[in-house]
Amino acid sequence: MTTQNVEARPEAEAVPARSRRSVLRGLRRSPLGLTGGLLLLLIAGFCFLGPLLYRTNQIDVDLVNAALPPGPGHPLGTDANGFDVLGRLMAGGRLSLQIGLLAALFATAIGTLYGAVAGLAGGVVDGFLMRLVDVMLSVPFLFFVLILSARFHADALSLSLVIGGFSWLVSARLVRGEVLTLRVREFVLAARVMGASRRRLILTHLIPNALGVIIVNITFQVADAILVVAALGFLGFGLTYPTEDWGSQLAGGVAYISADYWWLIYPVGGCIVLTVLALNLLADALRDAVGRQAD
Repeated sequence: MTTQNVEARPEAEAVPARSRRSVLRGLRRSPLGLTGGLLLLLIAGFCFLGPLLYRTNQIDVDLVNAALPPGPGHPLGTDANGFDVLGRLMAGGRLSLQIGLLAALFATAIGTLYGAVAGLAGGVVDGFLMRLVDVMLSVPFLFFVLILSARFHADALSLSLVIGGFSWLVSARLVRGEVLTLRVREFVLAARVMGASRRRLILTHLIPNALGVIIVNITFQVADAILVVAALGFLGFGLTYPTEDWGSQLAGGVAYISADYWWLIYPVGGCIVLTVLALNLLADALRDAVGRQAD
């Protein structure tokens, strides 16, 4: 018994360490992954550090300077309320990234625990839990998010919880599939022989060894959440004054598209596209690196 325990523990702890090193090596060798990571760092720096260097008033309306084209004092012009567009992009991007990350972490936490329990339990329990997931996946996601956003006051935290509360289903299926392959590994079987509880198996052996899949999924979840926030804001169900996300900015700019106020549309649209592109490039590179490590 003692021998089995000694042998099981190093394997369980060594696998994640080796996995992390090989995944990082694979990521460094991926030009697209590096491009996505660098682009994401630049966007994050623009949104979080930019307001410290470029200070603007994003609270008080200034109709005298409304809808000014790009020029001195306003590199990207002003919007219909006189707010500096560049400063608005930074503030809206910071909120969009915060909501996307928080929603992804919330969804992944729920989905990881749910999928791990289903995969480890197996049998009737697994079948029931996954059929419940299938039923919930058949429900239009955006439809319920729109209803909740309209019913309750939308702020950054509530939007994150609502989006995360409907996004964990994919995480659950991915983690459950990974756990089904891990639960028959020798270190898990050895831990079971030693009397490890299901809670210990999940938290100590299964979830740490599924971190590669979980991290890849988080990256995709952030991109999806940012798109959902942008869609809600564009439809008028996003954040309200004085806070504003990229979707709300885009909706405000579309109203002036016939007047050729391009600075109200293209900069914010480009920020959304570049952010989602960077996250998808990084996620694809991570997925390839995790797949090579698994092979």
